[in-house]
Amino acid sequence: MANASVPHRGSAWLGLLSGIALLAHTVFLGVFLYLMIAVKILLPPLRERIADPAIVAIASLWIRGILWWSNHVAKVQWDIRGLERSSANHWYLITANHQSWVDIFALYQVYLGKAPLLKFFIKHELGYLPIVGQAWWALDFPFMRRYSKEYLRKHPEKVGQDLIETQRACQKFSRTPTSVMNFLEGTRLTPAKHSQQQSPYRHLLKPKTGGLAFAIQSLGERFDALTNVTIAYPDGTPSFWDLMCGRVGQVIVAIEELPIPAHFSQGDYQNDAALRAEMQQWTSQIWKKKDAQIGRLLESTPHQGQRHKVVQQQSREQPEKVAN
Repeated sequence: MANASVPHRGSAWLGLLSGIALLAHTVFLGVFLYLMIAVKILLPPLRERIADPAIVAIASLWIRGILWWSNHVAKVQWDIRGLERSSANHWYLITANHQSWVDIFALYQVYLGKAPLLKFFIKHELGYLPIVGQAWWALDFPFMRRYSKEYLRKHPEKVGQDLIETQRACQKFSRTPTSVMNFLEGTRLTPAKHSQQQSPYRHLLKPKTGGLAFAIQSLGERFDALTNVTIAYPDGTPSFWDLMCGRVGQVIVAIEELPIPAHFSQGDYQNDAALRAEMQQWTSQIWKKKDAQIGRLLESTPHQGQRHKVVQQQSREQPEKVAN
């Protein structure tokens, strides 16, 4: 698996200051957000012309503030590779591996202002978060309910409900250029989840193809490629608190465009077993290559602990050379 810990750097005091700044930034913009949500709900004729663009602008400003802080105060070192095309008037289908909340800001670091605002598939429970949850709703982020196997056995009518929600969301996305972002693993990678799944990959959980398949079949004519993003943390997988404390060192984001087979958008993933197997195999191959790529990125870039050891070793060797 990828590095599980972040070397000690930064400061808890910086984390506290970052938390206060983030709270103030969020509450201030939240006032304008709730005003536009009210317009969106109460004045439907103004929804597409005024409310929706204003909500996107408020969300973009909120993200820009966090990225400014990450770049100038927390001093994250971004290493972005392979970004060859971007346009605000284009539809994008994007997938990435998922290790941390920092992944989200890594993706915005790459795409904010260069492509339509990323629309993530959000766990239904996160919609109750103050301000942020309402912003996701107002931005038409698709909310997904995850049911346990035990629950589905008792309530079989809920089987496939998350895929239906995916279809509904994609119907909205068809009206205006959108960046559809899907973490295929469905959850963040942790050692416990990796072990529980018995994942065949070293640095990844098993991918779930259903959401991606329904996005392709709903908007297939809009997408000319799958944007495959690989995120690696040579200094260890950070938490959001690590980001606020300035403990995130280098973040590598590698991007590639993969062609989507034309017939994927024309079939019936849910009812065609052969097509379902083919799409799952296609996804598995992407994941196998991604797993190997993460390994290469981590091995080719020594993490901070290793760099620190090299510096210490050099400092111990230097006096000996002088003495000789």
